[in-house]
Amino acid sequence: MTKKKTLLSWSSGKDSAWTLYQLQQDQDIELLGLVTTVNQTHQRVAMHAVRVELLKQQAAAADLPLYIIPIPSPCSNNEYNRAMSAFFESIEKLGATHMAFGDLFLEDIRQYRIDNLKPTGIEPLFPLWLKSTDQLAQQMLAAGLKTHITCIDPKQLPASFVGRDFNQQFLDDLPIGVDPCGENGEFHSFAYAGPMFKYSIGVLLGEVVERDGFVFADLMPTEEAV
Repeated sequence: MTKKKTLLSWSSGKDSAWTLYQLQQDQDIELLGLVTTVNQTHQRVAMHAVRVELLKQQAAAADLPLYIIPIPSPCSNNEYNRAMSAFFESIEKLGATHMAFGDLFLEDIRQYRIDNLKPTGIEPLFPLWLKSTDQLAQQMLAAGLKTHITCIDPKQLPASFVGRDFNQQFLDDLPIGVDPCGENGEFHSFAYAGPMFKYSIGVLLGEVVERDGFVFADLMPTEEAV
């Protein structure tokens, strides 16, 4: 049986990491690499604000190539679509047949992914689609996935949650109505250890800043992985 040559849309957070873990266990999948959009101005992962150096460490720990798509800030839909089109043209020789996403239940985002891939002939995969976020959060913790909260939306979650570890205490402390996986944009994360990585990534917590209506914790790489 021909394997699905699959790229993974990589945000650097827990949902991407858990999607990677699911793909690694699927015998029908051949992983080709991680694909991430990066803010050209700040050299950080879009929305998660994770430094490119840490992003590269994640790819190394996953033993996969990293494909970075630079985008401007701010970035219009047209600019985003042009950047994605240029990327897919540049990787034609890879022979990718599928692209996986860690989306859980936002139908408009899912449809957006499908529509964007149509011209490329690449089929989308959604391994986590419609999974219970309560159960998913517990499965992540039980498997040893470790993440830091890098960004929170202060309109949905107190700023004190930024910089914390995603663990049972974090989940217990979440206000009523906040999705345990942050699927409504309440928070974003950086995965630094777990069964999808060959080793854990050393991270230091830097300053906390508020920018563009969000609160960010600046994560910095340590001298070496631990």
